[in-house]
Amino acid sequence: MKPTSKKKKNQKPFWERAYQGHAYWLGKTKLGKVTLAGRNHYKWEAAGKAGDTEQLDAAKRAVELAIAMRDKQLDLFESPK
Repeated sequence: MKPTSKKKKNQKPFWERAYQGHAYWLGKTKLGKVTLAGRNHYKWEAAGKAGDTEQLDAAKRAVELAIAMRDKQLDLFESPK
């Protein structure tokens, strides 16, 4: 029997701290990012969406939500598979 790689199957996205921000990674793929835009002001980008907030935790949650919604919601001009 061929051994299966648990590492590939069970990869979970994780946050990595960067210079003046954080990045959300799944393996070597960057899913989103949060950057510091001023004192107590953060901008986030993920899955073609962007926004800003005053709290880092709220920005991280917004990135995670955008990634989760990307897989569940069909694109306006994309036909279903």
